[in-house]
Amino acid sequence: MMMYKMNVRATVAIRCLLTRRHISSSLSSTKRRSAACAFQTQQPRSDILQHDWRHYSTTSNSLESWKGNTMSQSDFMERDTVLVLSDNDEVLGSASKKESHLFTPTNPRGILHRAFSVFLYDASTKELLLQQRASTKITFPSVWTNTCCSHPLHGMDVNEVDSAEDVKGGTVNGVKAAAIRKLEHELGIPVGQLPMDSFKFLTRLHYWAADTVTHGEKSPWGENEIDYVLFATVPCKDSITINPRPDEVDDVCWVTQSKLLEMFADKDLLFSPWFRIIANRWMISKGGWWDDLDRTMTTNDFCDYESIHRFDPPQEHLGGGGNAGPLFVAEK
Repeated sequence: MMMYKMNVRATVAIRCLLTRRHISSSLSSTKRRSAACAFQTQQPRSDILQHDWRHYSTTSNSLESWKGNTMSQSDFMERDTVLVLSDNDEVLGSASKKESHLFTPTNPRGILHRAFSVFLYDASTKELLLQQRASTKITFPSVWTNTCCSHPLHGMDVNEVDSAEDVKGGTVNGVKAAAIRKLEHELGIPVGQLPMDSFKFLTRLHYWAADTVTHGEKSPWGENEIDYVLFATVPCKDSITINPRPDEVDDVCWVTQSKLLEMFADKDLLFSPWFRIIANRWMISKGGWWDDLDRTMTTNDFCDYESIHRFDPPQEHLGGGGNAGPLFVAEK
């Protein structure tokens, strides 16, 4: 089948053709080095976990005051306040996006925080929408990944903080609200085209990864997240508006499962470690979530709200500024 591609200035996905790109270690290296150097001086605060998250929920960080269209990548690092977690996904406090993603000898895997990963499908063709992160992103630039990956924040007018009961019931409206906000910000999908009830919460995984592939073996950046996996479908790709922001997204494409496997085999392409973990563990195996997309979206047969699946990263994402080694035994 043909794979669909959209120019970053297009408003609707119409033409469909993926061009292979050679993403070498030198790609945008000057931009990546300057972005990394701008943030290496400040260490994460040792007292960050002592804060009560309820203090942060009263701050003015609403969708109206969170002006994603006018904020730079540096602004997001400094001003976004992510949810600091225990290993059991309990909200303990708040940290800036910058603090939580710094890998240092003091915090070799940064600070554990909550995240989400959206996988958006065309229900008529069973194609998945991928994005290639912008080369100017501070963390994991230029990598291909799932539709949208980001973080729920403290203090939003539409509450993005889910409780243990929300998770147990599978509602997680906070994470879904964050997903709607970031789909609009990154991909230009208008609020309302993907309502909250279009998202299916499937499970959580705790993974970590140093950003060593794009920033080098002593990278100061990485991820340490409990990631909420959200699936969503649209009747067809022409039923939504897609207008990616150039400072967030370099490219987008719709892919079949077989095309994704071809891309995984292409040594010239880079992929985010979280996407590779989720895809290989649950999506592309026989009988996986993608194989029976209708069953995934209309039943709870694949839902697991109790477990937090734990994964070390691929070998190439060990290390970083804190020289971090394996933390978990990867699940089979």
